[in-house]
Parts: sequence; structure tokens; C-alpha cells
Amino acid sequence: MTDLSIGYGRPHQDGAVLDLFTSWAHRTPDAPALIDGAHRWSYAELDRLADTLADALRDRVRPGDLVGLCLDHSAALVAATLAVARLGAVHLPLGPRPGERRLQAVADNLRVTCLIGDPELLPPAHRAAERLPLALPTEGANAAATVVAAFAPAPADAIAAPTGTHYAVLTSGSTGIPKAVAVGESSLGAMLHWYRELTGLGPGDRHSLLIGVAFDPHLMELWGTLTSGAALSVAPDAVRWDRNALTDWWRTAGITVAVLPTPLAEPVLDRPWPTGLALRHLTIGGDRLRRTPGPDVTATVHNDYGPAEATVATTVHTMAPGADHGTGAPPIGLPLPGAVVLVTDQDGHPVPRGEAGELCIGGRGLAIGYLDPELTARRFVGAPEGVEGTDRVYRTGDRVVMRPDGVLEFHGRLDDQVKVSGVRIEPAEVEAAFERDGRVRRAVVAAQPGPAGARLVAFVQPAPGAELADGAALLPDVRLWLPEQAVPAVVRLVDAFPLDANGKVDRAALLAAEEAAGPAEAGEEGATPTEQTVLRLCRELLGRSGLGPQDNFLAAGGNSLAAARLLAALEEEYGVRLRAAQLLRQPDLRSIGRLVEDRRPGVVATA
Repeated sequence: MTDLSIGYGRPHQDGAVLDLFTSWAHRTPDAPALIDGAHRWSYAELDRLADTLADALRDRVRPGDLVGLCLDHSAALVAATLAVARLGAVHLPLGPRPGERRLQAVADNLRVTCLIGDPELLPPAHRAAERLPLALPTEGANAAATVVAAFAPAPADAIAAPTGTHYAVLTSGSTGIPKAVAVGESSLGAMLHWYRELTGLGPGDRHSLLIGVAFDPHLMELWGTLTSGAALSVAPDAVRWDRNALTDWWRTAGITVAVLPTPLAEPVLDRPWPTGLALRHLTIGGDRLRRTPGPDVTATVHNDYGPAEATVATTVHTMAPGADHGTGAPPIGLPLPGAVVLVTDQDGHPVPRGEAGELCIGGRGLAIGYLDPELTARRFVGAPEGVEGTDRVYRTGDRVVMRPDGVLEFHGRLDDQVKVSGVRIEPAEVEAAFERDGRVRRAVVAAQPGPAGARLVAFVQPAPGAELADGAALLPDVRLWLPEQAVPAVVRLVDAFPLDANGKVDRAALLAAEEAAGPAEAGEEGATPTEQTVLRLCRELLGRSGLGPQDNFLAAGGNSLAAARLLAALEEEYGVRLRAAQLLRQPDLRSIGRLVEDRRPGVVATA
């Protein structure tokens, strides 16, 4: 009989969350809990900060209330996360700049009791509402000078968090409004127990705090560290753009355990492994990993997979240091303790091992669901007959294959959802952001593969009578609705959309026409060999052959991944090591070329 594509993780162990932090605060009060450059907070100091903040909010925030945190990596973020948990409220991490209108849409649809953040960055309704100043640290690279809790009444039909929710996190939504996933403490605690066991995280370790606050893996960093007696170390902004800055920081900060998004990890694995690192474990996730660690890598590398709907991580493939792991894309591995994974056909029945199908997830790590019960009913469905250990599964929309040994291989998406810089993007949400503009009749968004990873291209049909000469003129308003990774790199104006045989917009035809058309005219060539090289690299990385010396890197569609790869290519070509901040300050590509020439040893810069 052919084995079916069903896999079970070994028995799981439950784990506490807040109680474990409190235990460490009592056992090792003077141990460092948070390091932000020259600033340090001990476990006892963080404990007192959390208590002070909880006391300030106690009369206004009740158990089960949603509390949105509009904060960056900082002591304020960590203290607020602890305080919300201490109140029994639901932590909703939004990041420091989620987009004003996106944030307002969240406040209009979810029953958010208060938003905590810089008052100048809150939506208008909260800027004008009752505000409670909070005594939180202002030290640190990303700390806000002023933090308040802003209370604005929620609409009567706003959605509350389900009973038992520990935290909620937003994911991209096809309706144009982000979906909020509700996760219980038991699921989070079980995942953290696995992570501590996987990495051996404990007192004396230094764990990076780097993942964007709006994305749930940062909770694995934050809670995994604070429930283990180790210290969180806040990553400087430069490391998100520059692989050299990242590995240098790992060395100087003594980082022993780290998490990286896939688009940042791949450039690190592309280069020789730096010497002198204390790093023991590196966990990578967020997108399909296309690199395996070389034999010179001295850390154990874990390629993990997991949607927010399954509490950060569901499967993992571990690659030991110094071994030959082959070439190509490593698998996403085996299920975590307590997890149930199955590969199903279109009717929801498990397929034989070796056949491709949709990955469905059940078991201990499954989220409670979405805050929207109707959406929960569509995506969290009953488990197929014969599957043990779970009565429901989450349909991921991901195409996978389970090998005969039970290891899962990731083969892409089944639906329109795409990954950009490691972040899940629903094209419909981006389209809705364009269509809110009165000058737009319809928008269609597609992902275009490229050397620097996928980039979004928006095809916009102007409304009748709209005066719109350039699609880029729509972007300032679009940015208010979307996270950075969801803002298209290119906006094209079209008269009509091609249709496929089913009468749907043919995105493949739009992309094919975009590639075939190319630029209206070839870009101007560089004045020096170095400038020509910079232009060539940028054209390849950004997929825009018409770029000229006067074009700005960011305005031309550059992002953090493309910047990291440009820095790496320039170092390999010329032996010149630039910082991301230096590159991004240049007004155009010609200036980048001059900067490279200025830094080349033994070469006189061209005026």
C-alpha cells in the first residue's frame, strides 16, 4: 500500500510564556535582558518597567482587549509587550510606521482598545483622542522620544479577539483590509519550548532582535530569549541592508543565536563565512531558501517554514556545520513537536508521498483562527478522515511534495499570493490601495521574478477623464495603505487588460508584454568604467535596462535586498566595502559610481 502524505511531529511539551520571564527576573535579576548599543536593561529593570506600564494601563485595559503596539525595536517595545501580557490583554504588533490609512483601517475594523506609540505617527482619530503619556525609555537607536497610549472609541460592529488569544498579528488580506490572526498562549508556549530546545538558548547567550515588528517571527526572537534567561540584542538599522554590517555586528555584539529572513540570509550564505563569530544557531524563514550553507559555515543552520496561522513555525530542516548539504534549495523538513502536516488534492484528500499537493497544517501549533469568524470557517477546515491528532487543519495555499522519508519540499504557491522580500503579499490588497484613488478605474498587480527576488508591478487603468501622466504619481497615497514590501516597484498605465480563456485578467500576459516592451529608449551609458559597471549591476538587479546615470536607486525600485546584493557585487568587483547608508544617501547612480571610485585603493577619482 502506498504511504500517504501525512506526517506527525513527536510529542510536544507545553511551555509557559510570561511566567517563565517572571521566573528568570526573580532568579537572575541582574542578568542582562536587553542590549541596545551602549544601553542595557537587566531582567529586574525590565520587570519593573513592565509592572509600571501595566499599572498605568490597568484601569483602561481589560483582559482580552486588543492593544496595538506602534513601536520599533526598543526597550519600550519589549516593556509594552510584557505589560500587555501581564494585563491579560492581546498584543497586536503593528510596527512603527504601518501606514496611516492602513492603521486607520485596522482601528475601524478591529475592536482596538488603545494604540501605543509615537503620537505623531498615530492615525488622526487617535491623535485627537484621549492620550495617556507613558514613562518608557527613550534610549536606543530606534526608540521614540515620546510614547503615549491613545484611546479612541471602536465602531459598534468592530471585531474583538476570540477568548484565549495571547497575541494577534496581521497578514495580507484579499479584501484590501489586513487579516488578523489570533494565537493562544499554549500554542506560543509549545513553539517556544521547541525553539529553546532546538538552539540550546539559555543564560549567557545573546540573541538578535532584528525581524520587523509587524511580522510574527519577531515574537520567537523576543519571547524565546526572555523565557530562557538569555539577552536580546537590538540590531542596528544598517544590518537590514548590508550583509557585511550584519556579520560585523554579530561579531562585535557576541550574537550566539539569530533569526534571519530568507532574503537577507541568502547574501550571507553566498559569501565566505566570516571568522571570529560566536554564532551557534541561525534560523532562516519567510521564503523559499535557495542556498545551502557551505562547509565553512560554523553555525548550525535551520531552514524553517510556518505561516502566522500556525504560530510562526511548523516544519524545520536542520543543516549541521561543516557538512556537505548539496546544492539547490534545501527542503522545509519535518513537522515540529505536536504538529500534523498533510499534502492534499483539490478535494482535501491526502495524496501519495511523492505527489504534489496543497500543504495543510493541524495540531498543537494551530492558531485559534482569524478575528473574522467567517474567514476562519473558510480557511480552517475539518481534518480528513484517518488523520490523527487534530480535528481541523489550516489550508496554506502552498504547493509541496512529501518525500518517502516524510521530509517536505516547498514548490511555490497555489493561489495569487506572492512573497516579496520574504513577506506574504496578497495582490488584491495592493490593488485595493490603488483603487481607493479617484483617478484609478482598476488596478492589477503581478509579481515579476528577478535576480534580486520578486518585485511587484502594478498595471493601472485610469478612470475616465483622469489626468494621470505617470503611474508613479499614485504611489504617495498608496504608501499610506501598505507596508513597505507591498509597494510596487513599477507602475504602468494601461488602456485595457488582456483576458484569459476563463475571462479573468491574464497577469502572465501583462508581465510578458512588460518584459517585451522594455524601456521607451535605452538608458544613457556611464561616463567612466566604474559608472558603467554600477549601471550594469543596477539594471540587472532591478530588471530595468533603461536606467541611466541620473536615476535614483530607491526611486527606480530598489529595496533592501537589491541594495544588499549591489553592495556585495561592488565589493566583489572592486574590493570596495560600502555601507548601505552611504549608498542610499547618493542622489543618483552616477554618484554611486563616484563614491566607488573615491574608495578604490590607488585610483584617482574622476571629477
